[in-house]
Amino acid sequence: MVLRILVAENEYIAAFDLCDTFEEAGYEVEGPHAGISSAMLACQKAKPDVAILNIDLIDGPSYALAQKLIDENVPVILHSERHATSAIAARFPRAITLSKPCPPAMLLETVSRVVAPA
Repeated sequence: MVLRILVAENEYIAAFDLCDTFEEAGYEVEGPHAGISSAMLACQKAKPDVAILNIDLIDGPSYALAQKLIDENVPVILHSERHATSAIAARFPRAITLSKPCPPAMLLETVSRVVAPA
């Protein structure tokens, strides 16, 4: 089974780098979505196995989307360069927080870890 990763990232180059990284690793990628509304719609159509969310999207912070996915037991990886990862980790203790820029190998290792059977 191929795992689906939702990518919500408003920075064009970073978004396509993320998508390329995950596609090359064999994942199915949904996105990139620059805004919350398109990412939410994609989640309604098909729940992802993992979500990579930039905190700042073009139509606001991704907090509501992150919480919705966490409530549905979807592993969420939040990343941003403008927010303190400790503050984000406190707000979303069930999510993983990564600072940007994040090396592709670290992103892939993090995704592998969150989808590994317990």
